[in-house]
Amino acid sequence: MKRPDITTILGILIGCGTVLTGIILRGDIGQFLDWAGLMITLGGSFGALLIFFRSEDIKMVIQITKQAFVRKDEDVATLNERFVYLAQKARKEGLLVLEDELEEIEDPFMRNGLRMVIDGFEPDAIRHILNTELEALETRHQLGQNLYKTWGTLSPAFGMIGTLIGLIVMLADLDDPDAIGPGMAVALITTFYGIMFANLLFNPIAGKLAVYSEQEMQRKEAVIEALLALQSGINPRLLKEQLKAYLSPAERERLEEEERRSREEKAEGATMDV
Repeated sequence: MKRPDITTILGILIGCGTVLTGIILRGDIGQFLDWAGLMITLGGSFGALLIFFRSEDIKMVIQITKQAFVRKDEDVATLNERFVYLAQKARKEGLLVLEDELEEIEDPFMRNGLRMVIDGFEPDAIRHILNTELEALETRHQLGQNLYKTWGTLSPAFGMIGTLIGLIVMLADLDDPDAIGPGMAVALITTFYGIMFANLLFNPIAGKLAVYSEQEMQRKEAVIEALLALQSGINPRLLKEQLKAYLSPAERERLEEEERRSREEKAEGATMDV
């Protein structure tokens, strides 16, 4: 299940709100609006991106960008519970019965791996196929990160280009000294645009994509190990302990707390039955 990433949206709103509040408190917001400067900064830097990357890459990144604003609810702890259930079912009824569970699995990576386990693929073949798919996924993620890092580098540069254009226009007409101050202010606006877009939007998105990519790689590595353990007929309790290695300390503590409560509830229920 996917849901909006509140931290990304909130971060952009707080950042933009802080900058706008500072502008309003210190001056007139209209002084910071310049359509020519925006066109030079955003249009110019995007045009340079088209030179850096292929059109296919740009289209793919549009899909990858959604990951910065939408996150998956299923974590490694949830994955742990799912595989323990599958291991318990497989030990009782065999691997073939897991075919009924395929439709319930939304993740194509996990579904494909489980299908190979059910079909009796060799463990080395399963690992090779899934690792190859994992490498391709990581390459696509790095593409999105590199694009936004590049955009974050180009944006201030084109802001400076806009500033130079404004200075050239201003210096070409020095007959009116009163126009020098306003002209300088307009010239500097594009530098402001370039720095703001780079540090409030492009570079942070690149960082968020890197964080989510690392989490996704960790989750899929856990899936590979769990699938191979499932194929070997591992004890569900042992599988549960193995998958704990992929949990953060906070997630592990939360899982252990849930297990403790579950044991206490079962003990209370047994006492009541007696």
